[in-house]
Amino acid sequence: MRVDLFDFDLPQERIALRPARPRDAARMLVVEGGAPFADRHVRDLPVLLRQGDVLVFNDTRVIPAQLEGRRGEARIGATLHKRIDLRRWQAFVRNAKRLKTGDRIAFPADVHALAEERHADGSWTLFFEGDEPVEVLLERAGRMPLPPYIAGKRETDEADASDYQTMFAREKGAVAAPTAALHFTPELVERLDAAGIARETLTLHVGAGTFLPVKADDTGDHRMHAEWGRIDAATADRLNAARAAGGRVIAVGTTSLRLLESAAGEDNVIRPFEGDTSIFITPGYRFKAIDGLMTNFHLPKSTLFMLVSALMGLDKMQAVYAHAIAEEYRFYSYGDSSLLIP
Repeated sequence: MRVDLFDFDLPQERIALRPARPRDAARMLVVEGGAPFADRHVRDLPVLLRQGDVLVFNDTRVIPAQLEGRRGEARIGATLHKRIDLRRWQAFVRNAKRLKTGDRIAFPADVHALAEERHADGSWTLFFEGDEPVEVLLERAGRMPLPPYIAGKRETDEADASDYQTMFAREKGAVAAPTAALHFTPELVERLDAAGIARETLTLHVGAGTFLPVKADDTGDHRMHAEWGRIDAATADRLNAARAAGGRVIAVGTTSLRLLESAAGEDNVIRPFEGDTSIFITPGYRFKAIDGLMTNFHLPKSTLFMLVSALMGLDKMQAVYAHAIAEEYRFYSYGDSSLLIP
């Protein structure tokens, strides 16, 4: 499909620079079947879902993966995006033309890395020196990797360390938050429990590739970056049992959705999964694992807007986004939410 079919005009003032407070006060646009769009709030979720439904969260934890350093007199910026092994990370590098294989980059707090290999997509493999775990080094030298559409408008600050982390964050390794779950609070979870709505977690370490623009003119020519994920056998069994009993599996965020779909077979059964996935979902895809999606509002011509268009239909999603813009919903990572049920 032509990428320009997924374009739309978004006023810059609709981009949220801070989250709603409290988190579950965010607005939520409900789109279900052929019913009219409904303007609700995230805190309404317990009355919008049914007993027996299951919300699936991503428990990845964002690490301070953005680094600013020097190679000689040259300033080098690095955003880690995928772990290779205990000491190596693949990274997108700013000012990469000043870097060559074997160069040593000095980051703050006596953290050093070697530029080992340049990849076809322009990223580099960085080898971090020393004996301390890389995560410990990042806590000293790194900062929270806010999305470029926020970082380009204001400085990262102390509030982002908690704002850009979900209440489910446990497994360190993401360089971008699974932002649909930023809206949840302990109080909302208690009300969901009381309503008989179940909760499951999986892990997908979101990479910085999620922010890369689609440069191809046709979706068939776009290459997705791989991300590592895991669903254990017990979780897969419970999700399959819930669907068999008539419950709906609602992915909280596109990251949860993509891993669930990666783990599902053509028989619609979710299986244990551990490894990389580069699944790219566009209109025409047949969904096998999920019955709905809770997600924020995405960028024009992005792979994530393509995904929601695959779930609900492109014409409908263009209408949904036109409604959201007209009604002054807040967009992107710190923005409002939508509940999409075909």
